[in-house]
Amino acid sequence: MRSRSSPELARCRPLLGTYVRVRARGASLRVRERAIDAAFERVLRVHVLMSAHDPQSELGRLNRTAHLHPVAVSLETFEVLQLALAVAEASGGLFDVAVGTELARRGWLPRPDGSNEHAAEPPRERPRAGRCLRLLPGRRVSFTRPMVLDLGGIAKGYAVDLAVRALRVAGMRSGVVDAGGDLRVFGPRPETVHVRDPRNPRRLLPLALLRDAAIATSAGYFDSASSGRPMSPLVDPHTGCRHRLRSSVTVAAPSCAVADALTKVVALGGASSLPVLAAFRATGAVQSARGQIQLLEASRAA
Repeated sequence: MRSRSSPELARCRPLLGTYVRVRARGASLRVRERAIDAAFERVLRVHVLMSAHDPQSELGRLNRTAHLHPVAVSLETFEVLQLALAVAEASGGLFDVAVGTELARRGWLPRPDGSNEHAAEPPRERPRAGRCLRLLPGRRVSFTRPMVLDLGGIAKGYAVDLAVRALRVAGMRSGVVDAGGDLRVFGPRPETVHVRDPRNPRRLLPLALLRDAAIATSAGYFDSASSGRPMSPLVDPHTGCRHRLRSSVTVAAPSCAVADALTKVVALGGASSLPVLAAFRATGAVQSARGQIQLLEASRAA
């Protein structure tokens, strides 16, 4: 919706498997339109580069050939992999993009060879990004063994960060980028962040007032197994088992990529994730199935 009488312009597009909403204030209507177009271009670029479902994407090419020879990648993909390794190290492997190997084995992601066959047994030793992923000079990437990377737990937040950067470069005074629960706010205007009530997912509850920061939420409200129990798309890298998420996990951080990745760490590690949150200057909140909220922040670490 837009109005020539309003300094704010808002648009929405389907990208990254969700709806991406961009709002911006500043300058003339034409400048705001160009700024928002630039923001969506950055999101689209991440979508094209890092899709695990598109064999022609840069990530698809990595998954097919990086165990055979180093593969040169874009700055965007290289930056995401750098951050992914940093979070993996800080979390003791609770966040691990190599979990895509297990997702492909179970048929939740395409296999790099294009086969529709699913492996019956997991490998004796699961690949770990910290051990098997190598970032080389010249933005080249290599694998020490065949594996499948999945950037779905971090790329959406990174795309939000790039969109915000584009808005700022275009001269916007303030704005909001929201990609299906991954949200970043900049400028003097704070934004009220809502989470869904686990007892009634159609109802939104106010959680925090966000200003010049990012927030991401992971939850299992609408994802259910045949038993009807809530399930999340998370797989525990340590066990290879799909993780049942009966609560919602929200993380606030300086960047949305960090917030996005840390929601998975908190979902798997709970209160033991406090040192990881502190290392990235982040805070967390876990909302139980009954609606009770537990705050995870450095001041409560005692």
